[in-house]
Amino acid sequence: MPVDIPAFAATQLELLAAELQAEVTHTAETVGGHTPAALQRAGLALTNLTVAGQRTGMGGRTVLTLEVDAATGGAKGPSKPTGKAGAKATKGSSKGSSKATSKGSKAKPTSNGGDDDSGGLPEHGLRTGDVVLVAEQPGGSAKKREMRELEQRGVHGVITRIRRYVLEVAVDDRNAGSDNEDKLDGIVASSRVWLLKLADEVTYRRMSSTMRQLREMPEAAYTPLTRVLFGLSAVTTTPSQTSAEDIAWIDESLNDSQKDAVRFALAAQDVALIHGPPGTGKTHTLVELILQMVRRGLRVLVCGPSNIAVDNLVERLAPHSGVPMVRLGHPARLLPSVLGHSLDVLTQTSAAGAIVKDVRADMDSKQAELKKLKPKERNSRRAIYNDLRDLRKEYRERERRCVQELVGGSAVVLATLHGAGGSQLRGPPGSTASTGPGGSGAAAFDVVVIDEASQALEAQCWVPLLTARKAVLAGDHLQLPPTVKNKDKAKKAEGTTTKTSTTTGATTGATTATTLEHTLFDRLLDLHGASIKRMLTTQYRMHERIMRFPSDTLYEGKLQAADAVAQRLLRDIKYEDGTAVADADETREPLVFIDTQGGEFREGVEDVPDAPTKKSLLGDSKCNPMEVLLVKAHVQALIQSGLRASDIAVITPYNAQLALLAAELPQSEFAGIELGSVDGFQGREKEAVVVSLVRSNDDGDVGFLAEKRRLNVAMTRPKRSLTVIGDSETVKKGSAFLRGWMAFLEEHADLRYPDASAVVAV
Repeated sequence: MPVDIPAFAATQLELLAAELQAEVTHTAETVGGHTPAALQRAGLALTNLTVAGQRTGMGGRTVLTLEVDAATGGAKGPSKPTGKAGAKATKGSSKGSSKATSKGSKAKPTSNGGDDDSGGLPEHGLRTGDVVLVAEQPGGSAKKREMRELEQRGVHGVITRIRRYVLEVAVDDRNAGSDNEDKLDGIVASSRVWLLKLADEVTYRRMSSTMRQLREMPEAAYTPLTRVLFGLSAVTTTPSQTSAEDIAWIDESLNDSQKDAVRFALAAQDVALIHGPPGTGKTHTLVELILQMVRRGLRVLVCGPSNIAVDNLVERLAPHSGVPMVRLGHPARLLPSVLGHSLDVLTQTSAAGAIVKDVRADMDSKQAELKKLKPKERNSRRAIYNDLRDLRKEYRERERRCVQELVGGSAVVLATLHGAGGSQLRGPPGSTASTGPGGSGAAAFDVVVIDEASQALEAQCWVPLLTARKAVLAGDHLQLPPTVKNKDKAKKAEGTTTKTSTTTGATTGATTATTLEHTLFDRLLDLHGASIKRMLTTQYRMHERIMRFPSDTLYEGKLQAADAVAQRLLRDIKYEDGTAVADADETREPLVFIDTQGGEFREGVEDVPDAPTKKSLLGDSKCNPMEVLLVKAHVQALIQSGLRASDIAVITPYNAQLALLAAELPQSEFAGIELGSVDGFQGREKEAVVVSLVRSNDDGDVGFLAEKRRLNVAMTRPKRSLTVIGDSETVKKGSAFLRGWMAFLEEHADLRYPDASAVVAV
């Protein structure tokens, strides 16, 4: 059924506004009800910081370097930062450690420092890219009114770098005026500042702007792709889509389903979906597709909902030196291995970037002068700010020309979906020629490729798609969708189910009920059916027995385990140092189910001394202390068999359980083990994965476990060993899917029934 585009866009705008309001309200309630120290304990803030320096960053922004105030016991690093942000991206902030979560989920505070976490910044849950407030820190006896006044005198910015001893914040001073300069002056002069995470309104503004464009666009301006994506036109098919097109493969190791997907996407005239179940080499396939497109003279814009999704593709494309490409985005948010392709680095190292260097040097010199002046020397400071304002204007103009040359000369441009709407892909101010996707300027693209499309909000996807000619979306709609905070997720569109557009024939009823969790990938499958999709069917991750249940129940039984992984076990592991994993009960079984039925392993609610504060900051969450002891015993047995802790992950749907696991499995004793939420572990893999289900009650209440996509993520993370710990009597009451899973485990897993008294005794 065709979709009425204005009604759809209006619905998306309502949903986005509600989601943003939910985030803003949550932030306001959090900040208003707790002290800075409590917010730091929850991972939402950092206190007791001082301004160690300031410099000029990308776009002429002022970048503040913050470090722990030595007077509070903070340890200073061996050397000051070099000033070249992004020289070494933080592991925790780039790769999404086990404690990293998807958008909107809560994270246990983590240390995002270097290899040695002693000294330096305290544990925190902040990451590069977070929008933050930097303000003078209130005293311990400050009233709420005084705290609000200090916050109003603070400046907003984005974390661009996190190191062991320091972090850097790019201040939002693009529209700098005297008020903002006074605030910045106050921050620099403060003896102690603090940093607070805020709701990211910028992303929502960009998505909302795109939806408003779509809502107000006249029908005559719809691109052919837009018409197809809303069902106003049929998908264009060509004979080559069903023929064995003769392709000179760049990577001959591709399997048949991967080659079929590449052929299909190359031949598609407007849209193609590549469905990549867990471990099937989706990224591998996309790299071949992109290279084949470049070989055919096409320019490609590659996007994803997260930096890590985009960086994975940059890493795979980088060895192909003949492909000119550029990665948009601040280098501090990128993996170290892709920095050489980042726009920021290229503007400093390329010939085109030479025109920018001298202005940046002048700005840094002025920033240094400011640091030396005392707050009372207002006239001198004002004069320097005026100079900086002029220099910033000149810098941006030179930088714009440099960026235009670098982006325009690249066959492949990579960015997050949000980043694809940035100034780097727009024309110069006042120009009528779009340089974005499908435009007529230097950066016009023939194809937009979106990886992890099933984890992206549809409004995000339309940022690069609004003027695109052709789209290829890759993802797995049977894993977790984007996380949505707004509890009232469903929103009805304006109009009735009988309202029909007189010119397009589109029925508003197609959008009468939708949610932000319903992705573009989902909607296109609903709209056009499986004919626009190709599925990858050979998986290279899991033992065949681990793969079997998700394949049969979610992927129509089409998944096949590659010969190299189908029967491999933990006991087959031999490490480079000559050690090996022993043949033991824990290492010879690919699938283990520790069934806690019987009522002795009951769930509970997190019990902490500061319960009201904990609950309001982290939410009500379930835990199962007895199950934690079972996890520990199993992990210890694996390690005693010779498996390294770094090859083990323990995941659970509940943050309270995660907190208990972190206390029971400390890094000091289990160095390298990864603990995380199921949601945060999507896209990851380990040799051995232990899943703690937590729920055990008489009512059969399973909470998060009712979402089969969450379970799919949980059961498809391991390579050689999956151990499930849970109460089958409770879990099987949750749904038909859960009932089927419990039956499968009882028949095909190594089934174990723990003795509660023995567990407690240990």
